[in-house]
Amino acid sequence: MKAVYFAWVRERIGKPEEEIAPPASVATAGDLIAWLAGRGEEYAYAFEQPKTIRVAIDRTHVKHGAAIAGAREIAFFPPMTGG
Repeated sequence: MKAVYFAWVRERIGKPEEEIAPPASVATAGDLIAWLAGRGEEYAYAFEQPKTIRVAIDRTHVKHGAAIAGAREIAFFPPMTGG
């Protein structure tokens, strides 16, 4: 699946997107955030406050408990503010 990173999540990781293949034990968006956070220092920094990260699966915003099975693209966003 493709992981896409936006705003400061992208800046902290150092890339806009990548192909990932998480293990079968990673079943939800929250599990994926935790798995990504363990991939290295830059990922740990990007996902240091996992509850603030917003997630979209195939361009639909979801909660962290959403299943990722069959997803083609998962995007990660920092909290959004109005203006």
